[in-house]
Amino acid sequence: MSEFEAYRGLFVAESRENHENLVKNLLIIEKGPNQDAIDEIFRSVHTLKGASASMGFADMERLCHAMEDIFQLIRSGSAEMSQDLEDLLLGCSDVLEHMIDDVEGGGDTSSLNPDEQVQALKKMLSELGGNSVKKEKTAPAAATPVADTSATSEDTGDLPLYDISITVATECMMKDVRAMIAIGNLEALGTITTINPSKEAIDEGKFDGSLTLRIASEAGEDALKTAALGTEIASVEIKPAEKQEKKSEDASSGKKPAAAGAPSPDKNREIKNLRVDITQLDHIMNLVEDLVINRGRLKQIAEQHHIKEMDEAIAMVDRSVSDLQNLMMIIRMIPLNHIFNRLPRVVRDVAQYDSKEVEFIMEGGETELDRSVMDGLNDPLLHLIRNAVNHGIESPETREAAGKPRKGLVRLVARRDRDNVIIELVDDGAGINVEKVKLKAVEKGLITQEAAETLTTDEAVELLFQPGFSTADKITDISGRGVGLDVVRRSIESLKGTIRVETTPGKGSRFELLLPPTMAIVDVMIVKINGKRLAIPISSIIEVANFKRDDSHHIGKGEAILLRDEVIQIFWLNDMVGASLVCEILIVVQYQKKKCCIPVDLVEGQQEVVVKPLSHFIGTTRGVSGVTILGDGDVVPVLDVNTMV
Repeated sequence: MSEFEAYRGLFVAESRENHENLVKNLLIIEKGPNQDAIDEIFRSVHTLKGASASMGFADMERLCHAMEDIFQLIRSGSAEMSQDLEDLLLGCSDVLEHMIDDVEGGGDTSSLNPDEQVQALKKMLSELGGNSVKKEKTAPAAATPVADTSATSEDTGDLPLYDISITVATECMMKDVRAMIAIGNLEALGTITTINPSKEAIDEGKFDGSLTLRIASEAGEDALKTAALGTEIASVEIKPAEKQEKKSEDASSGKKPAAAGAPSPDKNREIKNLRVDITQLDHIMNLVEDLVINRGRLKQIAEQHHIKEMDEAIAMVDRSVSDLQNLMMIIRMIPLNHIFNRLPRVVRDVAQYDSKEVEFIMEGGETELDRSVMDGLNDPLLHLIRNAVNHGIESPETREAAGKPRKGLVRLVARRDRDNVIIELVDDGAGINVEKVKLKAVEKGLITQEAAETLTTDEAVELLFQPGFSTADKITDISGRGVGLDVVRRSIESLKGTIRVETTPGKGSRFELLLPPTMAIVDVMIVKINGKRLAIPISSIIEVANFKRDDSHHIGKGEAILLRDEVIQIFWLNDMVGASLVCEILIVVQYQKKKCCIPVDLVEGQQEVVVKPLSHFIGTTRGVSGVTILGDGDVVPVLDVNTMV
């Protein structure tokens, strides 16, 4: 692997963070002036510019440079944000995102020409009166040895100052890139006041491998040294620096100066977050799953052979594997903010496209889900958000006529409920027009007119989940493209989750997603039918009851039983495991509000198992979510109650 390719992944990861920060703060300043947000945007754009220049992505650097010029005016108070400028900057952020995608895919952004955006930014700059920006541009940056120490003295306050000398290894092929990465890491921990050579000189390749800088930071020497160190860094020397000017100011104001190098309260803070390639985590997870399987096998061998000497060792292994398994599950958990943070932009764009006014509120973004669940949740949530704004929220005029506020409300809430995560999407729009749904269903031939007249509200809402069903009157960029809620339901069910809809005409709708926090390791009940084992997820089981064949009743083509004053359909698994003459136990399972029961011969007990997906040779099988391997090596199907019911 070349030096360039080695840094590509790091560039993409850091650029995505800066891009996300850029978009988030652009949406903040759209609501009103916010100096902190403007400073964050300037920092993100400046970092993106420096990183792209170091990697040789000229087009990306050019676009960031033009955006930086605009924000220099806004930051200094010489210009204000407008709707046209906001739209232009968000459009530029989209181009930046495509460029980062291109780099991640192995490209160099040359296929994405930002000339149109750069020219529009320059035109906007001239309209805002930014002719002098070129002279002022480098003033606030911490990139030149000439100091903006007067400017940064206000920013750094009483923070400790450190002088750092960094030497890049002589064998490093891209010394300038390595230096820029070290600078970026240090900037995350404090404010660099002087630097030699300057960033511009390093960008232009005028770098001999030695770098000196002064930084104001409360992170402490250890943290700063760790941040500066890395692959191909030969040495890092750090020592406290004295604040000469600050001392004189303190003396004149009667304040007692702090001792040079005095430890700050957070001096011992260390870098506690590491970026790890997700494929490595997946590989570790597979190894943990193998340990879980073999833990069961060891327990079984010890029980069969009654080897007392092994009992203590197996107990230790059991405890260690359990701790490792729990730790691995925690590491794989990701806050929902990773998805939620992208959604305000979606709401804003759809509302603007439809000429609607929408307030979007998010809560519970800190709720965590397993990465495997998170990956499949992005598209369904995006679709539901678009539907809420496009179909749910009415136009301001319509809302005003109905006595509602002109601005609609869309609320996204996530919370943990026992062993599940619940995500609610609520809007105060028009609700689902049940009569329109029935009419569309009759037009499409899904139901007859007679059947439509007898449908309840819940049954009519259920029609929305039919393949290709849409109530949109015309095809637009937002809706009416034949991709409906059926895709959302399939995606949620593939995550072993459920979706439920409630609606009140004229008042709004509520979509509730019920998701398991993880899909990798689950609790199941092991049962036997006709001598063959099956695993049923504990989360789907309502109860276990005794069963006598004489108690069942034939209803049409099916069979049911009266259990606790409730008629429940019996679901025989003869096609899967063959017919059994015993079946004296009923396992009652539930999906949403629907129940059914499965007759079994024997319940072996509850067990924690690893669910492996079915091979692509087999394909998807209705009623089976995957397979698991028990301690004795037996391969057992895991039932998917959602698709069965």
